[in-house]
Amino acid sequence: MKIYKTNFDYLIKSLFKGFTQSFIGPWRNRSLGLMSVLFGFYFASTISAYYLQEYNQRVVVVAFLCIFLEFSIRYRRNLLNANQSILLLLIDNLRIGITYAIVLEAFKLGS
Repeated sequence: MKIYKTNFDYLIKSLFKGFTQSFIGPWRNRSLGLMSVLFGFYFASTISAYYLQEYNQRVVVVAFLCIFLEFSIRYRRNLLNANQSILLLLIDNLRIGITYAIVLEAFKLGS
């Protein structure tokens, strides 16, 4: 059976390539990728817990984190032109960790 190269096939391959880029390669890239995901999660969960306890303003914290994510996306576009793969890996994994913390916080709230 012949496998055809469709747009869906290209989409799946590009998603898989982006996901596995953090887990293949030299140990330096893998460890930096994992540490940046964990740091993003720790950063977002700590910031939200601190501001909830101090000021009871969880919405402001999530808005701040979303603005931070948007700025990182804008900065990432500049890095694509400069072809700096380590910084791209760090920024992408940091964004993944922050997004995971926001989603987990939403599930904890039940919304």
